[in-house]
This record gives sequence, structure tokens and C-alpha cells, in this order.
Amino acid sequence: MNILFKKYLLGMLALCLTACSTPSIEDYKEISPDLHLNEFFNGKLVAYGIVLDRSGKLLRRFKADIDANWQGDKGEIKEWFEFDDGERTTRIWQLTKTGDNLYIGEAGDVVGKAYGETSGSALFWQYDLQIVVDGDSLQVTLDDWMFLFDEQRLFNKTEMKKFGFKVGEVILYIEKLE
Repeated sequence: MNILFKKYLLGMLALCLTACSTPSIEDYKEISPDLHLNEFFNGKLVAYGIVLDRSGKLLRRFKADIDANWQGDKGEIKEWFEFDDGERTTRIWQLTKTGDNLYIGEAGDVVGKAYGETSGSALFWQYDLQIVVDGDSLQVTLDDWMFLFDEQRLFNKTEMKKFGFKVGEVILYIEKLE
């Protein structure tokens, strides 16, 4: 291979890697309304969602009733999930605001801690979650994006990964009831 061709290949590889990069939380700093977790996740909410496999095929649908409250920099979010196959699960988040726009969360099925940051209308969470698939326990990494639509509505898109590869996706809509 000649040197010019090698440079061309390296340039194309760099371009492809840049094109495949993920968004940054800073990309949303100018988008309003601003998402304040203690304001949106406060009171009764309801969520409707779908679970997709890595190719985008619908696997499951669910509804979640949510009860959330904050005391200062500490928040608790209780979620009761009901899936279309009859499965019911509960997750209780304990959240702590650790700085300007920074949060740490813990829940029973979260491995370690979840780390999140808000900017403008967006929140980015990243954490490991223990899930059960076909009777086997599996740990996956979640890249969890939330986007505030208005004071009453929020959209959530979560990519699940194992060993850095996408294995599924969750998309949901959350609405405040009070």
C-alpha cells in the first residue's frame, strides 16, 4: 500500500469513529425547559414503555406507576412495573444531589451506583443493572437519556449494553399526574 492510500484509510476511519460518537450532556445546555429532578420527579407519575431487542424488534410493553418525593438534596422514587406478560416488579431509587446538576442513585437491582448529570432539558444516567433473561441473571450497562418535553412530560431512551455491544433498548414516556 502506498502512503497516500494509508492516510486516506486512516482519515476515513477517524471520520467513521467521529460520526458514530455519542452525544454529550453539554449538547443540551441551551435547550429548555430545564430539567430539575426534584421538581419533575415529585408526586405521582405514570410511565408507558417498550423493550426492544438489539435489532429493534419489540419484546415487551409495560406500564409503571411512580411515586416520588424529595427532602432537600435526597430523593426517593418508587416504581411499580406491570409488563404485558403479567410480570410485576418494583424498583425503589434513592437519589442524592451531589453538586450542581450532579446526582448519584442506588436501587436494589442496580450494581454499585448510578451516576447522572443534567444539562438544559436533559439527564444522562449511566449504571449497571442486574436483569433476568430466560431464567438467567445478567448484568448489563445502561446509558439512560431523559429529555424533558414540558413541565408535565418526559421521554426516556435507554440503551442496554453487554461487553460494549448493544443488546437492547428501552423507550418510555413519563407523565406527571399531579
